[in-house]
Amino acid sequence: MDEPPSLFPQPNRDKAEKDRVREAGLDPSGHRGRLRKRLLEGGDDALGDHEVIEYLLMTAIPRQDVKPHARMLLQRFGSLAGVLNADAQTLMGVPGIKDAAAAALKIVGISARRLARQTVREEPVLSSWQALLDYLHIDMAHLNHERVRVLYLNTQNRLILDQIVSDGTLDESAIYTREIIAKAMAIGAAALILVHNHPSGSPEPSRADIQITQKIIEAGRLLGITVHDHVIIGRQGHVSLKAKGLI
Repeated sequence: MDEPPSLFPQPNRDKAEKDRVREAGLDPSGHRGRLRKRLLEGGDDALGDHEVIEYLLMTAIPRQDVKPHARMLLQRFGSLAGVLNADAQTLMGVPGIKDAAAAALKIVGISARRLARQTVREEPVLSSWQALLDYLHIDMAHLNHERVRVLYLNTQNRLILDQIVSDGTLDESAIYTREIIAKAMAIGAAALILVHNHPSGSPEPSRADIQITQKIIEAGRLLGITVHDHVIIGRQGHVSLKAKGLI
């Protein structure tokens, strides 16, 4: 028996029907809906890298097939991390990527870095080493220039300050021993960890990396400041000078 018409409006049902009709108009093949279903019901690996980028672009580029854009971005930047860490102007240099799409990609990279940084701040750094490495990889591994940062720690080895001391050219960046030790003294740091990346991809330390580390260790020793490590980050992994017995 047919259900008699309701005497009262049903706003939720009406809205759901309107949303369904609207979505069908924007996504006639149903591809976007299927992608969203896999995302919501699956695990971390439910979507491939190109599909993650595609889904982000879908939020910024309506009524358009964005699969070609996603694949173009992956080809241009080499990996999902490369896309999410690219600067806005470089992203907008890719055909079809305008400010809304660049912003959708950038916000994910920013969120990932903030989440990783918060994890590092919550525990003593030396007892949450993997969290630190994850944070450094997210922030530095895919840069196309050299970045030097110093992590200043208190007596409990908790992070006081994460300072970028230099953003250099493709393959060099200045590290000034006096400035690093002076900053440690000024903020009352008991220890520090040096970090920099190699844009070439290989994290293997150079002779200059080892020499500057030794210089900072010696300067810190005179003032009671411990240099726990010097970590070098690259797309191919990382190297701890302490773990290699170089300091």
